[in-house]
Amino acid sequence: MVNTLLKDRPTKLFVIFTAFFVANALIAECIGGKIFSLEKLFGLMPSNFTLFGQKGLSFNLTCGVLLWPLEFVMTDIVNEYYGPKAVRRISYTAVALILYGFIMFYFAMGVPSADFWYGSGVQDGIPDMNKAFNGVFGQGMWIIAGSITAFMVSQIVDVTVFHKIKKYTGEKKVWLRATGSTLISQLVDSFIVLFIAFKIGKGWTWQLVLAICLVNYAYKFTMAILLTPLIYFVEKRIEKYFGHETAYKMKRSAMGLENE
Repeated sequence: MVNTLLKDRPTKLFVIFTAFFVANALIAECIGGKIFSLEKLFGLMPSNFTLFGQKGLSFNLTCGVLLWPLEFVMTDIVNEYYGPKAVRRISYTAVALILYGFIMFYFAMGVPSADFWYGSGVQDGIPDMNKAFNGVFGQGMWIIAGSITAFMVSQIVDVTVFHKIKKYTGEKKVWLRATGSTLISQLVDSFIVLFIAFKIGKGWTWQLVLAICLVNYAYKFTMAILLTPLIYFVEKRIEKYFGHETAYKMKRSAMGLENE
């Protein structure tokens, strides 16, 4: 039975999607503690613009946003071929393993360090390895809570909007349902994570939350548009891998039309 399942191409691809989806989400959470300058990345000076009365803003983003757009691309592809139930399954799996990962991080932070390890990074400019380790892996609980809540809610929004649009467009206009659902869900994601992590957790003003939200969303909006061709490319590869007939049946089944 196991060999039969492993030889089934839709099953094999779903396992690959799930593994990459979970790994990508966990990596995004782990690197999310670093803030980088998008302007400096392209050799530009910081913008220093004003939004909602907040001055001196620029495109300073968490490194986690580099990977999250791929999660929404994968959500749309899984939604297209496997349906909303499959999206929920991989989303719940990702959340469970992210929580498990952070529990292990906190456990590792609490384990007493060896005496020789404490100063082993001095030659690299790290006088206290224990503080460095805890600083990298010890993200605040409000950030973790905000990130996971935003992820789950935005996934539900993405799936819902995707299927609402597909009911009107059918098999046509992949770009509309994929990009449209991502643009809406990313706005929800950006707001919720900032609201929980920084409005509730850090006492930020509404003006600052909304200003940073729009800055983050501007990046995500742009990435959603730029990644649209990737969805077409992946879908063509999947059609070739499954065969047109199997791919067509899977799409209809994903929409609950297999008996029509």
